[in-house]
Amino acid sequence: MQNRLPRREEVSQDLTWRLEDIYEDEAKWEEELGQIGEVADKMAAYAGKLSESGETLLELLKLDEKLELLIDRVYGYAHMREDQDTGNSKYQAFQQRAMASLAGASEKTAFINPEILLLSEEKLSEYYEKVPDLAPYKRMIKEIRRLKDHMLDSEKEQLLASAQELQGASQKTFGMLVNADLKFPSVKDSRGEEVQLSNGRFVPTQMSKDRALRKASFEAFYGRYEEFKNTWAAMYDGEVKGRIFESKARKYKSAFEAAVDRNNVSPQVCDNLFASIHDNMDKMHRYVSLRKKLLGVDELHMYDVYVAMIPKFDMTVSYEQAKEISLKALKPLGEDYLEIVKTAYDNRWIDVLENEGKRGGAYSGGVYDVHPYMLLNYNDTLDDVFTLVHEMGHSMHTWYSNKAQSIIDAGYKIFVAEVASTTNEVLLYHYMKDHAESVQEKAYIINHFLESFKSTMFRQTMFEEFERKTCEMAENGSPLTAEALYDVYLGLNRQYFGEDMISDPLIGWEWSRIPHFYYNFYVYQYATSFAASVAIADRILREGESAVKKYKEFLASGCTQDPVSLLKIAGVDLTTREPIDSALAVFGEAISEMENLAGEL
Repeated sequence: MQNRLPRREEVSQDLTWRLEDIYEDEAKWEEELGQIGEVADKMAAYAGKLSESGETLLELLKLDEKLELLIDRVYGYAHMREDQDTGNSKYQAFQQRAMASLAGASEKTAFINPEILLLSEEKLSEYYEKVPDLAPYKRMIKEIRRLKDHMLDSEKEQLLASAQELQGASQKTFGMLVNADLKFPSVKDSRGEEVQLSNGRFVPTQMSKDRALRKASFEAFYGRYEEFKNTWAAMYDGEVKGRIFESKARKYKSAFEAAVDRNNVSPQVCDNLFASIHDNMDKMHRYVSLRKKLLGVDELHMYDVYVAMIPKFDMTVSYEQAKEISLKALKPLGEDYLEIVKTAYDNRWIDVLENEGKRGGAYSGGVYDVHPYMLLNYNDTLDDVFTLVHEMGHSMHTWYSNKAQSIIDAGYKIFVAEVASTTNEVLLYHYMKDHAESVQEKAYIINHFLESFKSTMFRQTMFEEFERKTCEMAENGSPLTAEALYDVYLGLNRQYFGEDMISDPLIGWEWSRIPHFYYNFYVYQYATSFAASVAIADRILREGESAVKKYKEFLASGCTQDPVSLLKIAGVDLTTREPIDSALAVFGEAISEMENLAGEL
């Protein structure tokens, strides 16, 4: 690990994404930014006219499709440019201008959904019969009308649209504070050498075998977050209040119900997850006990959570090695799949290394009529290999969907967004475990799989419980102070990790650094997706081509059906607890396998 983060211009170009694929000349970005307002103005002229004829509706929807393409390109370019160096004021301005343009367009076109809702079924049927070219828009129209009970009249929809930018202020402020302004001290390892902390470097320090470094970085990192506790609480409170405002305006019983209904998913799916996790908490506690035993510590602390349980073994995997491993691990998905993965590697779809000011974490994004992009902060760890194939899964889902569907049907719902990514991770796990060159390496790989279960099935469900509890507190009139949020989070941490874990007081501030708490009940879908992915990967490895064919049909389906129905294409039914319970049974089996190997380590 380098002692200093490189500046953006110091990173080798072949390890950066080529955003010039979107705009070779930024004058074109300026031009298309202006076109967003022009197209929105043309659309605004249709207000009050959708009941005139099917031809009128078709003209408007074609303009809407053009607007979506423009926004996708303009916003995609701006936010990725800003993410590569959040301290760059030029691209901060690009992002702000793109967001303002998007909000303005939303305000001008807010009449569309209410007017489509006012059309009778008889009139819509007449439109479809007389104007066959409306057929590609039927799915979108049906989805709009599904939410009829929660749509407002044109004037109120316009008002809600104008508030969009305000409701995103907390998330924007969080991102700026975390990625651009928040600075961390250097800490000393057991040899007295200084290591610079950052958001991107925190987890790698927690994965270090140097316990003194882990403890020092844990205390310095969360101590820094604690210093801003009231600021984090105010930002999160603003996020929650925004959700509650919109859910009440749209006549939902709760902010959670509003969030899942937007994805056309029943709240029961999340409730099933809670029930399964709570019924299987003994497996999580058994995992914690195993971790304590293998690390050989008298007390297991929260700074012992990320380090591998195999104290005498380590893996360093370069980015070039990771690419080679990924191509072998994903081979069961077919040559056509691998060819696109190779294209991503060879044509700079990926921004690989951390640099000063770069957004932390990893994601897959992109532009509909260009190709997907991936942001990484690669640090040569095994975890980074899994992150690479995870984000590649997202990108491949996007690629298949974009190739098969129009822009209006390509955008798959958040609920299924994590399935392709975690399916890739499970395939990678099986490949690496099966090709381990020693007992220690095999145990190290199993350790990672156990970590995936812990961090995805259990940790993300814990995050979701935190979101649910705190939103319900706010809905019931309880203030979301820093101390109240701390108490909720620390209590959940103790419940999930059990008696063999010392829930160090500083861990109660972990809630303040989680960006997903600004994503409106996103996180439970990591857990349900992980459960689905375990089942899908198992079918692919057992059944081969027939399962792969169905899986690719799922990948190419975009949002053409509701998310739960789409997963049924791939053979998973999340209306029941079965996929979640089955995944947790696999977790138990992996713990047993690790326990059996423990004597040979």
